[in-house]
Amino acid sequence: MSRIGKRPIAVPGGVTVTPKDGGMEVKGPRGTLFYAVSPAVSVRLEGGSLSVTRGDDSRPVRALHGLTRAMLQNMITGVTAGFRKQLEIVGVGYKAEVQGGTLVMALGYSHPVRVGIPKGISVKAERPTLISIEGADRQAVGEFAAEVRALRPPEPYKGKGVKYVDERIRRKVGKTGATAGGK
Repeated sequence: MSRIGKRPIAVPGGVTVTPKDGGMEVKGPRGTLFYAVSPAVSVRLEGGSLSVTRGDDSRPVRALHGLTRAMLQNMITGVTAGFRKQLEIVGVGYKAEVQGGTLVMALGYSHPVRVGIPKGISVKAERPTLISIEGADRQAVGEFAAEVRALRPPEPYKGKGVKYVDERIRRKVGKTGATAGGK
């Protein structure tokens, strides 16, 4: 049995979980999320907890068992507390600001970089060099943060670029200069 899949999921007060259209819908204070559950696994709501069981022990079904449980747990966490990623911008003249539904950044290019903010996600420029991305859907928050980071990934020599706040950049030593007597 999957170590992750066999654990029950506690459903806190204020959150409703309902089966709908071959999946599960989770409603809470931060919104509504839906996950299409595979027919190979089944989800039961008993009292104040969810349990996920699988039909057989084949490898793909075992993987779906743990995945389904993790997705449902993330949905419940998302509609109650939400998820947050913070990005830090490092570099002279690099900055970000939110204008309406667009994130506008100066990242050392000849033009400002504009990124549309997806529905269900809130973005704040807490400082010109610190971006905070929040939302109920863990995948959407992480994907948008990765898209923003990919616009100017941190480089290993000076560390300039967009990085996660808790990310460590492995630094490389630059060139040492010309040697005496060389051509």
